[in-house]
Amino acid sequence: MTTANVPGPDDGLPPLVDHHCHGVLRHEPDPGTFAAYLTESDRPPAAGTTFFDTQTGFAVRRWCPPLLDLPAHCPPDRYLARRRELGPDGTRRRLLGATGIGAYLVDTGLPGDLTGPGETAEAGHGTGYEIVRLEALAEHTAIGVRDAEEFTHALDTAIHHASRTAVAFKTVAAYRHGLALNPLPPTPGQVHTAVRDWMAAGLSRLTDPVLLRHLVWQAIATGRPLQLHTGFGDPDLRLDRADPALLTDLVRATASTGTDLVLLHCYPYHRHAAYLANVFPHVYADVGLTLTHTGPRATAVLAEFLELAPFGKLLFSTDAYGLPELYLVGTALFRTALASVLGDWTASGAWSADDARRVGAMIAADTARRVYGLPASEPPG
Repeated sequence: MTTANVPGPDDGLPPLVDHHCHGVLRHEPDPGTFAAYLTESDRPPAAGTTFFDTQTGFAVRRWCPPLLDLPAHCPPDRYLARRRELGPDGTRRRLLGATGIGAYLVDTGLPGDLTGPGETAEAGHGTGYEIVRLEALAEHTAIGVRDAEEFTHALDTAIHHASRTAVAFKTVAAYRHGLALNPLPPTPGQVHTAVRDWMAAGLSRLTDPVLLRHLVWQAIATGRPLQLHTGFGDPDLRLDRADPALLTDLVRATASTGTDLVLLHCYPYHRHAAYLANVFPHVYADVGLTLTHTGPRATAVLAEFLELAPFGKLLFSTDAYGLPELYLVGTALFRTALASVLGDWTASGAWSADDARRVGAMIAADTARRVYGLPASEPPG
C-alpha cells in the first residue's frame, strides 16, 4: 500500500479531535450513491455533469487513491472498482487509519445503516464519543406519548439521561426554522400549546420555533456544549436563514449560563462566526466541512477564519458522512491548509515557530479536548 504524499501524523500535530462527524456506510454504495455523498445537494446532478467534477470530487481523487494502491487522480471508475475489491470494511480501515484522528465525536442523529461512535473510531484506531441531535431525540421521544404533559416530562428526562454519556448536543434549527429564533426560553404554557399542535398534526417533522427554542434551552441547562449548524448545507435550508450572525441575541442571552456554543461549518459566513467567537467568551467556531468543499482554496478560507477568531476558539472537524473518503479528505485538506497558513506567517516573521506549533495543536485537538471535557490523550488503540 502506497501512502506517498498523504499528510499524516508526521506533521507535528497531536492526534486530531474530529469534534463533529457522522457514521460511515456499512455497505458498498453503488457509483451513483457514492457520488451523491460528494455534494450537499439532495438531487441528481444536472444532465451531462457529475458530482465528481467538484472540489470535493477532485479532492477524493487526489488524496484517497494512494491509500488503495492507486495513483492520485486516477479516474473515478477505476477508483470505485478498487474500492469494491477491498470491500467496505477494508476501505474504511485503510482510509480512517491514515487520518491521524484520535477522537471521533459522532452525531448519531442521522438515519441509515451507519457505523456508530465505537465502530467508526475502532476502524481509525481512535476513541468514539456521542453527540446527541436534539430534534431527532425529540421526535423519537414523541413516539407513543398520549399528551403534551407526558411528552414534555419524557423529553426532559431523555435530555437529562443523554447528558450523562454524550459529550455534546446539536441542533439543526437552521434547517427546521432558521436561526432568527426568539432568544428567550419559552414558558411552560407556550411549550404545552406547541406540543398539542404538533401532536394534532400527526407528530410530523419538528419545525415549531417554540419547541426548537425549548430544546435549545433544555440542552443548555445540562451544561454540555451545544453545537449549532450554521452556513451552507443541503437544499432543506435557506442559506440566508443560516447566517450565524442571526444568533447574536441568543448568544447574548446565554452568556451567563456556563454553556459553550459551537458554531459548525459557517461558510460563507465564516467571518461572521469568527466575529462572534471574538467578542463572546462562550462562542467557538468550527472549520468543518468548509475545507472539504473548498479544496485547494481551503488555505484561503482557513486564513480568513483566523483573521478575527481567537486562536483558542477555532476547532477542527471533518463533518464526514457516509464515506470514509470524506474523513481522509477532511484531514488532508486541514493539515495542508494549516501548514501553509502558519508556515507563511512564520516565514514572514509575523509569528514565531513556537507560537505556530502551539496554535496548530490548539486547533487540531487541544481546544476540543478542553471544551468537551475529553482526556488529555486517548488510550492506545
